[in-house]
Amino acid sequence: MKKIKIQNSQKEFVVGKIACVGKNYLEHAKELGDAIPEKPVIFLKPASSIIFSGEKIIYPEFSKSLHYETELVLLIGKTGKKISKQNALEHIEAYAVGLDMTLRDLQSEAKSKGHPWTISKCFDTSTVLSEFIPKVDVKNPNSLELKLWINGELKQHDNTSNMIYSVEEIIEYLSYYFTLEEGDLVFTGTPKGVGEVKRGDKLIAEISGVGKLKTEVI
Repeated sequence: MKKIKIQNSQKEFVVGKIACVGKNYLEHAKELGDAIPEKPVIFLKPASSIIFSGEKIIYPEFSKSLHYETELVLLIGKTGKKISKQNALEHIEAYAVGLDMTLRDLQSEAKSKGHPWTISKCFDTSTVLSEFIPKVDVKNPNSLELKLWINGELKQHDNTSNMIYSVEEIIEYLSYYFTLEEGDLVFTGTPKGVGEVKRGDKLIAEISGVGKLKTEVI
């Protein structure tokens, strides 16, 4: 069981499901050689995959291509179904920086066969989270600068304003198909610049006005 605490708050949430949006930045879809999605691409991750800033990513022995993906993460604080875009932000409790670590070799193999790519996204330590900050501290989640460094070298640099689907549209879309509950997390997609990491690499991910996380691959 994984729990989320919010900065400067006594509130605590048990993590439920982790819903993720794939290919939500135009240039990222292009760099993967994928078609631009006509609607959000959704997959789920288990809470057991979570680690927090300062903890280490364990490189799985069953993969030879581990990639990083920096994302804005939403914490759902109010349960809802068929939430409208106009009311979407009311259901968010807090924001964080997240890394969706991906086994690109396993994902590519599964895609080529038309199979689900669950293992490539759901392995232990594949979900890295910063501290969560209250939503009142973020004026506009659709205008935030994202950066990721590996061993001090800037690898990703973009803005959430370049998301294909906004935070409100993501909440509306997800909640149309399944209920969003207190404690659920939503990963909103990664921009261009994804790439491979090796054992010993040190990663720092930052989103302006939200926070920063640090981790290392072992």
